[in-house]
Amino acid sequence: MKIGILKERRAHEKRCAATPETVKKYIGLGAEVVVEAGAGVAASISDAAFEAAGARIAADAAATVAGADVILKVQRPMTAAEGADELAQLPKGTTLIAILNPHGAKEQVASYAAAGIDAMAMELVPRISRAQSMDVLSSQANLAGYKAVIDAAAEFNRAFPMMMTAAGTVAPARVLVMGAGVAGLQAIATARRLGAIVSATDVRPASKEQVKSLGATFVAVEDDEFKQAETTAGYAKPMSEAYQAKQAALIAENIQKQDIVITTALIPGRKAPVLVTEEMVKSMKPGSVIVDLAVEQGGNCPLSELGKVVEKHGVKLVGHANVPSRLSADSTALYAKNLLNFVTLLIDKETKQLKINWEDEIVKGVALTKGGQVIHPNFQG
Repeated sequence: MKIGILKERRAHEKRCAATPETVKKYIGLGAEVVVEAGAGVAASISDAAFEAAGARIAADAAATVAGADVILKVQRPMTAAEGADELAQLPKGTTLIAILNPHGAKEQVASYAAAGIDAMAMELVPRISRAQSMDVLSSQANLAGYKAVIDAAAEFNRAFPMMMTAAGTVAPARVLVMGAGVAGLQAIATARRLGAIVSATDVRPASKEQVKSLGATFVAVEDDEFKQAETTAGYAKPMSEAYQAKQAALIAENIQKQDIVITTALIPGRKAPVLVTEEMVKSMKPGSVIVDLAVEQGGNCPLSELGKVVEKHGVKLVGHANVPSRLSADSTALYAKNLLNFVTLLIDKETKQLKINWEDEIVKGVALTKGGQVIHPNFQG
């Protein structure tokens, strides 16, 4: 069985789908591992390190994927319309495993089927206990939440913690985190470690205790709709216009007091909800900072610009693309481990060959295509 690790070619992508540690584990499972030259360089992993782990280094993408049973990537393959046609290079019958963004690139799902590729989207891993070690959204969001605070601190022209000096006292920064999922909770913890006074808001009732356990103040309209605002999968439900209006009024009142706002709210398959309006931005103090982690899905603030740090109404808006990739060494290590845990599920321990149980709950959750057909119910038709 051959596993191919491709170099990423999309803009802002510095991660790799494997590490020397995971390469050793794949070889231990009986696989031959081929890594494209330079695949790990942006994540501080040399070709020599992969070779030392037992991988073979291929000169280019074509040599990497030739005869591969499994191809591991970070992001979905590029198409001819996007530049280098990576999709055309993938051999028929191979299993592609990556963050495929099927909601944002639905047309490509059919392309996988047409090419005879069995495509599996790692961001669709179901949120069940035995799949936690494969949850790429959580592993990457955790780092994004941390980095958001570090990026905010870099743009903020004041200190985070209270400092008492002979020349006077420096007041602590006030930070509001909007969305208390994995990214938001890590942002809260990081801002607290830096000495800020932190508050947070979320529409999911379960988030209240999590926020308070980290030492932050919880801000939300806690009415009857709030009590029902979470899906069985743990995601936030879209809220009614009436609730959104009440919540917006509360946030508008609160946001004027903040120095830094970090927004993390995303709903799978939908445009990011607007949480910080232009009027709210205008109400903030000069020198305040907003870090918009949802900028790639339209942004939680309409003034944010993808891939840029801009200043509007005296407020800096940070809209870095692919925030996990800004910590490429750690995000690679965690993502590669997520992939290893998933791929291990697909390999027969006796024959050392790929043996996919298509009825397994985890496989059914991530499998987009099989044998030339689109099989995921959310992307058929």
